[in-house]
Amino acid sequence: MTSSTPATTTTAAPANRLETNGQGRTTIAASVVQKIAGIAAREVSGVYSMGSGASRAFGALRERIPGGGATGASNIAGVAVEVGEKQAAVDLDLVVEYGVAIADLASAVRRNVIGAVERMTGLEVIEVNISVNDIHLATEDDDRDEVPAPVPTGRVVE
Repeated sequence: MTSSTPATTTTAAPANRLETNGQGRTTIAASVVQKIAGIAAREVSGVYSMGSGASRAFGALRERIPGGGATGASNIAGVAVEVGEKQAAVDLDLVVEYGVAIADLASAVRRNVIGAVERMTGLEVIEVNISVNDIHLATEDDDRDEVPAPVPTGRVVE
């Protein structure tokens, strides 16, 4: 997968894996792999958030709509997966904290995602493509927390 901006939806049908002992079939939905990859990426220190600016804005808007913030694959902003019968590929869009060594962070995210997906699903992760789309500055949080002063209207309230 070499998409420049991962979508927030899965891009393949569920993975089907035949059990080696002949007792049945285990099916792992692509949305499950997507959730695992997203959670594993966010666990790494230095990852501020996930998704491109547009997907983060859309996600924030979706959460305000009743029923729009329900859990599901569509809530995993910045994660796209392709899942086959025995292999998976993951694309991630990240926003990183300012001052973090991006190459080291990408390696840590890649290791964590591969480890989590392979351990939990048994699928072989063939690639984890990472796009760093933004850097978060600590001052951005300070600006958002401030409440703007009321604008004088000229009216007297008694």
